[in-house]
Amino acid sequence: MTVGEIAAIVSEHGFDVTFTGGDPIYQGEELVELARTIHSQGKTIWCYTGFLFDQLFSIPSAMALLPYLEVVVDGPFVEALRDISLQFRGSSNQRLVDVGKSTHDQVVEWGNDFTELFF
Repeated sequence: MTVGEIAAIVSEHGFDVTFTGGDPIYQGEELVELARTIHSQGKTIWCYTGFLFDQLFSIPSAMALLPYLEVVVDGPFVEALRDISLQFRGSSNQRLVDVGKSTHDQVVEWGNDFTELFF
C-alpha cells in the first residue's frame, strides 16, 4: 500500500493511529512520510518502542519522526515487570511519554486525563 492509500483509509474511518511492533523505529525513515500525512489530517499518533525516549535523540530517523507523534510508549516489555493494571502498556518499566512536553533531558509522562486524548 502507498502512503496515500493508508492515509485515505485513516481519513475515511476517522481513527487515530498507533505504530507498534516489531519496533517502528527500525522503519523510522519509511514512517516519516506516513506520519506527516496522517498528522496533517489532525490525527493523533502514538508509537510503541523498546528504545528509551532519550535514546531516540541519537537515531536520525526517530528524530525525524518525533514531531508527528503525540505519545511514545518507551522501553521494552519485561515479563517480570508485567502489570495488567497499567493503562496502555504491559510492564511497569514502560512510560507514556508526552512528546510535545518532553525534551532529551526531561521526560514528561502523559497524564491519565482522558480529555487530553478524546476532547
